[in-house]
Amino acid sequence: MMELLFLLLPVAAASGWWIARRSAKWSSSERCERAPTFFRGLNYLLNEQPDKAIDVFLKLAEMDSETVETHLALGSLFRRRGEVDRAIRIHQNLVARQSLSLSQRGFALYELGRDYMLAGLFDRAESLFNELVEMELQQQRALRGLIEIYQAEKEWPRCLEMAERLQRISDEPLSTEIAQYHCEMAEECLRTGETDSARAHLLDAQSVDADCIRASMLQAQMEMTAGDAETAALLYRRVVERGPRYLPAMLPGLLECWRRLGRKQVAGELQSFFDMHPSPPLMLELSEAIEREQGIDAALVFLEDYLCEHADLAGAERLLELRMRLRNSAGQGDAILLQVLRQLLALQPVHQCEHCGFEARALHWQCPSCKRWGSIKAVEPYPIANPAVLKQRRIS
Repeated sequence: MMELLFLLLPVAAASGWWIARRSAKWSSSERCERAPTFFRGLNYLLNEQPDKAIDVFLKLAEMDSETVETHLALGSLFRRRGEVDRAIRIHQNLVARQSLSLSQRGFALYELGRDYMLAGLFDRAESLFNELVEMELQQQRALRGLIEIYQAEKEWPRCLEMAERLQRISDEPLSTEIAQYHCEMAEECLRTGETDSARAHLLDAQSVDADCIRASMLQAQMEMTAGDAETAALLYRRVVERGPRYLPAMLPGLLECWRRLGRKQVAGELQSFFDMHPSPPLMLELSEAIEREQGIDAALVFLEDYLCEHADLAGAERLLELRMRLRNSAGQGDAILLQVLRQLLALQPVHQCEHCGFEARALHWQCPSCKRWGSIKAVEPYPIANPAVLKQRRIS
């Protein structure tokens, strides 16, 4: 309800401005009729009765067909509430007016385009946004609308074209998005076997955004496919150094590089990564490497130290599993506890968007919720409030 209250405030402000501007042209009887209507609507708004407030402001809009600002605000409000048909009708009626100024027409066309997007009529929205770009009205917002449409349709070359155009006419930094579009096109080229084109796109991505982790990971995958595991391993190491929170995503590829290179002792290298940025997937791989190379007792010590500092279900499950294996038996309580941990772990997100909080089990380069690029990172384990106390208890 409070959200609707804030959405209606622009309507109230527009209506108040309209009343003030028009009051000089009204007769005293007209002022008596309109002013109480406005304040009645404002009263509904303050009392969190948005439906009644909308009816009042609609009546105000009907009193004078020239109230463009009020109509725009109402149309936007209806769209936000999901009443897209009503928003479209209001904005279509505005666009049809011959008396609109050029600026007002630009606003109305843009709002109608947003209505069409929400209704899933991408072709109509695209046509309106292109018209606005050509007319140089609401140009930046129209280009952003076109990018949203082409992203939804996965037309990456068009996304790239619009983003580069938007970057030229605005101060908005778009290097991250442009680099991601090149990466999307590189992946399409790899699927069709066009490796030279894929490499060109990855080079373009890195020239735009030198810290593009995705481009480095794709390069490493290409080197692996070409049989150059050594170069791939070096590329993965650079990824870890520049973006340690992406380590869980590239860890399988790095382990495959080491396997092809015949490396048997990997715990030391994994430990150096772990010291740089501990994460549950890396903790699991490191505990397995320690078990292989140093024995189960060393793995248990590592896990106990880890859990003294991090509240992590994956670590607890691994520790319990090793203890049960060491005893070569499992009591009913241990088996139940292990099953509970696995059930909880299956529900736990592995990645999360830093912008909107969207949770996912797999890495998405673009957040499915807020559509930000590069905002989803691996979830970090919760730190223990007082790790020294747990360590002291373990030692004693």
